[in-house]
Amino acid sequence: MRGYFGIGVQGISKSANLGAVMRTAHAFGASFVYTVSAPDLVSDTKRGVNQTDTSRSLSHLPFYEWDNVDDMRLPLGCPLVGIELCENSIELPSFRHPLACAYVLGPEQGSLSPEMQSLCTHIVKIPTKFCINVSLAAALTLYDRTICLGGYPDRPMMPGGPDLQAVEDWHKMKKRVD
Repeated sequence: MRGYFGIGVQGISKSANLGAVMRTAHAFGASFVYTVSAPDLVSDTKRGVNQTDTSRSLSHLPFYEWDNVDDMRLPLGCPLVGIELCENSIELPSFRHPLACAYVLGPEQGSLSPEMQSLCTHIVKIPTKFCINVSLAAALTLYDRTICLGGYPDRPMMPGGPDLQAVEDWHKMKKRVD
């Protein structure tokens, strides 16, 4: 997959949730992870972050901590995509992910601040009846990005997977591109 992405959370307060977001980001190939307006949870690696981030993402990905929205510094030309249940958000299944972007999720018991929302080029919601855990929201968003931009073959019309020849052809084509 071409492009890059980063993912972060504004106001996260639980180190275990941060660890799960970091592990998910690492698993899906993020270029960086970050927090905004959050306590220093990374220093508490033994009790929280490393309990859920068993891949030890800090050894593999850049991690940025910004004290507030004004301190954020994303790469030039990197649009910010907010993940938030709000009136003006686009449902995730209808959203085309930018090739390069940074995603930002709200805190465990709250929402993205109005200042953060004003910086977002897009605001996307996961079509659920109510808010879900921040690490699950990160996983669903990054899974959807993979489906959207990963170059996978079309799903079959009937239940089940594609025929094995289609999968083999796709793997051969993918090897030539990489």
